[in-house]
Amino acid sequence: MSKIGVAVVGTGFGQKVHLPGFQTHHRTEVVAVYHRNLDKAQAIATAHNIPYACNSIADIVAIPEVAGVSISTPPFLHFEMAKTVLEAGKHLLLEKPTALTANEARELYRLANSESQTKSIATMDFEFRFIPAWQMLAELLATGYVGEKRLIKIDWLVPGRADATRPWNWYAQKEQGGGVLGATGSHVFDYISWLFGPVQRLSGQLITGIAARPDPNDSGNLKPVDADDSCTLMLELTGGTPCQVCLSSVTYQGRGHWVEIYGSKGTLVLGSDNQQDYVHGFRLWGSQAGEPLAEIKIPQRLEFPQVYPDGRIAPFIRVVDRWVEAIDAGKSLIPSLKEGVYSQLLMDLTQESNATGTWVDVPNFDKFLGGQSN
Repeated sequence: MSKIGVAVVGTGFGQKVHLPGFQTHHRTEVVAVYHRNLDKAQAIATAHNIPYACNSIADIVAIPEVAGVSISTPPFLHFEMAKTVLEAGKHLLLEKPTALTANEARELYRLANSESQTKSIATMDFEFRFIPAWQMLAELLATGYVGEKRLIKIDWLVPGRADATRPWNWYAQKEQGGGVLGATGSHVFDYISWLFGPVQRLSGQLITGIAARPDPNDSGNLKPVDADDSCTLMLELTGGTPCQVCLSSVTYQGRGHWVEIYGSKGTLVLGSDNQQDYVHGFRLWGSQAGEPLAEIKIPQRLEFPQVYPDGRIAPFIRVVDRWVEAIDAGKSLIPSLKEGVYSQLLMDLTQESNATGTWVDVPNFDKFLGGQSN
């Protein structure tokens, strides 16, 4: 089948993960790259044999060979860039968090699904849906392995920003989408929905443990940080199941990423203590009827056909698989912008709960998508 011409927008995560992922996939061909500095865009294009280099999104979507665009820029750029892509009738693969607010995310969803627009297929890069151990966990939950869920506990504790000398940048700024809630909470909200169902109310606290960082563009002088670097959440799922979440990017020797599910019939524990790579290292344990936990083997049918030194590339290629499948079918498939809006809505409600110090009810999501009050 014909190749799909792709433009890579964002050259941090984009160059490390998106670019090699698209170049590996048998149906995609990287034909353009964006960087705000044209010289840097041209250098990247030359290094990777990419025909076009641009420093504006308008120029990217004007290239006839570009059928789809991947966006992995900082969150404050997502909305306008994605809007330009969708208005041009191009397909979209968007990194999380979707935008800065749920209203922005909803506008992108409506634009992608507007009858007046050329049909654009939009996919979110929610990688955890495509990691073998996570897929096995989903299968076991679907069979009723744990029975009636009594408690879900999630920890994602890593040291990525534990060094207080790490430079001040967009990640330190709440208004630009910085913080651990956007970086990891966006993933957590998506996989909670996938694995356990909707959230009916939540209570969240956002903490800024490192209050200032040196600005490399201002002689290293300290600048205030207002984005969160830790977050604690209590969620009540539909049906009343409690879910406790603790996220942090400033925990030296944090335990890594763990999901524990306790139910009337048994227990499932999924986790990785890898501090360097958030995909490599996941293992799954299970227990029923009070027996000791035992590791559950992941079947070969779920394993990646190939793994890479950067663990994020293999699940990203599976996201590209889904995107290509959706483009071929002419309709968006999960995870689409709809899942991106849901994750963003729960992020907004966490901010509201933190500001008010109260539990917040989650509105009816279908009504929210339609712009109606609950």
